[in-house]
Amino acid sequence: MSNSETLPNPSATLIKSLCRAEAYTHDVTAVRLIETHISWVLLTGQYAYKIKKPVNFGFLDFSTLEKRRFFCHEELRLNQRLAADWYLDVVPITGQPEQPNMDGADIAIEYALKMRQFPSAQTLLDRCNSGQLRVAEIDQISDIIANFHNSIEKAATHAPYGDAQEIGCCFNDNFKHIQPLLKESAQWLQLAAIQAWGDKEWMNKFALMQQRKAQGYVRECHGDIHLGNMTLINGKVILFDCIEFNPTLRWIDVISEIAFLVMDLLHVGYAPYAYRFLNQYFQHTGDYHGLALLRYYLVYRALVRAKVALLRIGQSTDTDTCAKAYSDYAAFSHLAEQTTQDKPRVLIITHGFSGSGKSTFAAQLVEKISAIQIRSDIERKRLFGYTPHAKTGNTLNNGIYTVAAGQQTYQHLAELAKAVLEAGFSAIIDAAFLQAEHRELFRQLACQCQVSFFIIDFTASTETLCARIRKRQHDASEATLDVLYQQLQSAQPLSVAEKKQLITVDTESDNALEILLEHLELATVMQDKS
Repeated sequence: MSNSETLPNPSATLIKSLCRAEAYTHDVTAVRLIETHISWVLLTGQYAYKIKKPVNFGFLDFSTLEKRRFFCHEELRLNQRLAADWYLDVVPITGQPEQPNMDGADIAIEYALKMRQFPSAQTLLDRCNSGQLRVAEIDQISDIIANFHNSIEKAATHAPYGDAQEIGCCFNDNFKHIQPLLKESAQWLQLAAIQAWGDKEWMNKFALMQQRKAQGYVRECHGDIHLGNMTLINGKVILFDCIEFNPTLRWIDVISEIAFLVMDLLHVGYAPYAYRFLNQYFQHTGDYHGLALLRYYLVYRALVRAKVALLRIGQSTDTDTCAKAYSDYAAFSHLAEQTTQDKPRVLIITHGFSGSGKSTFAAQLVEKISAIQIRSDIERKRLFGYTPHAKTGNTLNNGIYTVAAGQQTYQHLAELAKAVLEAGFSAIIDAAFLQAEHRELFRQLACQCQVSFFIIDFTASTETLCARIRKRQHDASEATLDVLYQQLQSAQPLSVAEKKQLITVDTESDNALEILLEHLELATVMQDKS
């Protein structure tokens, strides 16, 4: 069945009949129908029933009853991974199209996916558009997606998914659809520049794409993680509507998956939240080397949305609809173009004693300047086989807190910082940096990568440092008062040369973050002039 074929009359009759309360075995006060180009959803109050349309679009084939049954079960299986309480069962529809029975006992004439009906239709995209999206939701999403990615099935090396060749074909397929629909030379030139960047980036990252599949980073993902497929119920974020109809679209690199959400947040003007999500995700997973592919996948995701916007024009003659579609295309193509452009990078290291506020202010700073934070407390544990927030039981000068372990940790941090910088992002390395040799290691890295370098010195009174350490809970840091006292005795002072790259912040000040941002902006200007 092609796109242009009308639906069979029995389908239209069936759906009309299912809009009557007597078709259901449970109480129904009213039935509301929602229709998309591939499905009907019947809202009955307590439950929602999703029925697939008998269509075949090539990338999606629901043309037979058996195929619709199969994909209903796939949709149930995939979505129960993230929303088991909401995706309940696949039920047969029996009887006749004129008098059907939902979840009947006779021979099935159709199948439906049975779900608990969401109490509210508001998605996180709606919350964004009304200015209601909060950091609490972003923090939940970060945890959900990171834990999800760490638990889902990995593609076998011989599986036909996630190969670099296939990734490149999916990327370039967008241009075949977009180019014929453009009318202005400026748009053609913009698209050509994006395509040229994509071709070069794909060639440069081909080996990495293959390597990541071999390493197990191509997994059976959600496939369609964006704000419109998330909702908030009783304060809990729920992710729904995984892609069931085409395995190629869900068996993807996890970086491609998170790129969709990052792109979505950037598009709606929530860049700080995009970087909050990124930083929390990478602190969960440690997949900093995957950043090398993030820009490519961001451009890909923006192009897909740009393409979809243009395709809407061919489906409508309404002037306002077409104008909105062109506006959406321009926004997404501009975002894709911006992402292809290299931006100035900076390497920042923190400096300060335990309890000085390094991690707290670094986490706030990365959201303001669109950077990646790497925490030594987390990476030290990961390096030695612990989870980020595990209590190791190791004490000062024992286990992972010996001098030798510290040297290994700083070398590891330098490797991760280099990966972040080479991926095109600024990096903030969140560690004490109380020894001159550790600071010098990163100064040399900045020179090697040809990026600006700053040391941010976080200060607070000894009384405040002690008080903060005593109050610490649920944090990756295991620093004690004994650790602080040793730091106070053994810290090596900053040299005259280091002080030229120094920004000092009193974290007991009420406006410490604003002062930090002002000083960083001024220091960047001064360094650019020198």
